[in-house]
Amino acid sequence: MTMPSPESYDAVFLDRDGVINEEVGIIRSTDQLRLISGSGEAIARLNAMGIPAIVITNQPVVARGWVSEGELAEIHRHLREMLRDFGATLDEIHYCPHHENANDPAYRTACECRKPRPGLIQMALKERNLQPEKCVMIGDRTVDLAAGQAAGCSTFLVQTGFAGKDGKCDSTPDRTFENLADAVTHIETCR
Repeated sequence: MTMPSPESYDAVFLDRDGVINEEVGIIRSTDQLRLISGSGEAIARLNAMGIPAIVITNQPVVARGWVSEGELAEIHRHLREMLRDFGATLDEIHYCPHHENANDPAYRTACECRKPRPGLIQMALKERNLQPEKCVMIGDRTVDLAAGQAAGCSTFLVQTGFAGKDGKCDSTPDRTFENLADAVTHIETCR
């Protein structure tokens, strides 16, 4: 895939766990959220460049009945609050609550929004009238890369979280960075 020139990025799509906050397993409460060092500042730098920061995350904890969508909203409210301490704002948080083996039948489906499928990214592209070739998906898992590639975006892998070792998809990133802060530094220095 041809990488867009960084000054032309319309948006940056971000996975949540392992990219913004530490990968600690299943997050069921706000007290489990810990920001990865530098991620708050990195998102603030995206904000300063006028590049929307949009979270794209699978949240099967809802399908498994471990948290309600209301409790997930509280987790996301707390994440936004933590980021505000760094002057950072997430423009949107899109999540998939589904899982094919859900405990709750209401969420048991093979949907198009669960990564590695591109549905959530495609929805965000459509809502904001974005060109996929001018967007990048930053993730720590191969499912993030596969979703970004299927949506037509470039992809950055970060070495935090699973560091691409989840073994779910055969996906190769366009670029690899140590963490979100380094990925954003690349975007800044190429402007």
